[in-house]
Amino acid sequence: MIGHVGTGKSFYYLLRYCLEDKKELTELAKLELAARDHLQHKERAEVLDCNLCIGNKNELVGQFTDVAKLSRRVEKPVLHIALRLAPDDVLTKAQLIDIGRECAAEFGVADHQYICVLHKDTSEQHIHIVANRVGFDGKVVSDSQSYKRMASLCREIEKKYGLASVLSPRKFLPKDQRKLPRRDSRKEKLKGDIRNVLEKTTTYPRFEQQMKALGYKVIKGRGISFIDDKKVKIKGSEVGFSLANIERILSLKIQLASYQVEGGLLKGPILPSPASGRTDDTSAQIQRELSSLLQRLLQPEHEINAADPELLRNIKRKKKRLSL
Repeated sequence: MIGHVGTGKSFYYLLRYCLEDKKELTELAKLELAARDHLQHKERAEVLDCNLCIGNKNELVGQFTDVAKLSRRVEKPVLHIALRLAPDDVLTKAQLIDIGRECAAEFGVADHQYICVLHKDTSEQHIHIVANRVGFDGKVVSDSQSYKRMASLCREIEKKYGLASVLSPRKFLPKDQRKLPRRDSRKEKLKGDIRNVLEKTTTYPRFEQQMKALGYKVIKGRGISFIDDKKVKIKGSEVGFSLANIERILSLKIQLASYQVEGGLLKGPILPSPASGRTDDTSAQIQRELSSLLQRLLQPEHEINAADPELLRNIKRKKKRLSL
């Protein structure tokens, strides 16, 4: 489960988004999309739960706004919570209502105005909660540590309902868990796909073409990023394959192929040995460097930077004392 929490100034625009169909879609487009993906794009929103409020969009906006005026200090009375399940997870409407109420309680708005809305135009179930941060007593709930609280709540809900587990940001984990190796199946898949494509190609255009054939959108600038079929963007450097490393691997493969084709005449710069700094104009040397680079990059992600953070801090402290 992935959670989002935010605050805002306008109840109108958020309630319009949550309660109405997408403005950019014509009626014909909604029908065509529904026939193609078997999802509900027309009348996509279903109100699952209301608390201390009732009515259509305009009536709800009026009710929320009237209560928000009870506080003269709050600038952002709107609380927006969105929860999206993993692709293979499915819950009943009753369970989604319970989850909505758990969210309201976690963020201190269980006794405030809020509505919980289910959207049916995506393959993954997801709900939106629109709440008033201002209560009927004029007091405003705090939005402090909201992202940390959301991450913790998502993990609790996953365990309670047997949902697929999603990684919390490391900074939101307890201190004793921040040093533990973590596996991200999405990143592991990307790393494997990049490795397999690099093993089969020798030029960057061909590499990019093959990655696109696997369903990735490739963004190349000063670095390189990949967007998968779920619209998730991952930098190449996050999985050990920065643009510089990818280009280095392809360059080494081209030089090796050139040497083999020319019968021993290596064209281009002679590569230094990583171990000794000596030069060696044989294909074996190029092959060793290529293999060494690939081997280093293909290690599990946590092994690339497995040093204990506390140990690194101690080393920095010692260096600082020595320099004084």
